[in-house]
Amino acid sequence: QVQVVESGGGLVQTGGSLRLSCTASGLTFADLNMGWFRQAPGKEREGVSCISWSGRTYYADYVKGRFTISRDNAKSTLYLQMDSLNPEDTAMYYCAAGLPCPTSTPRGGYWGQGTEVTVSS
Repeated sequence: QVQVVESGGGLVQTGGSLRLSCTASGLTFADLNMGWFRQAPGKEREGVSCISWSGRTYYADYVKGRFTISRDNAKSTLYLQMDSLNPEDTAMYYCAAGLPCPTSTPRGGYWGQGTEVTVSS
């Protein structure tokens, strides 16, 4: 049974930082592209960042230079270091396994339940 579990969300002030984690089990983590997506209230889900099985990374323009994605295959864990957060980053953040990196269609693959990030002004 595949399980994808995000953690690390919370409330932070503008300019602050958070580190999200995503642990996946029941799949061969090292063989899969991994990605972070987010969905703000009333908006569509959008891609944030992804990392291929080979370590190639991609960032959406709106997070480039502020967020850093990484993976630890030994721990089957994906990370997203988020710095210089602003209120526009407020959203539910989701981890997904097995999607193309990057992708404009965040469907398919395996998804977690999300972790909420709120950035106060």
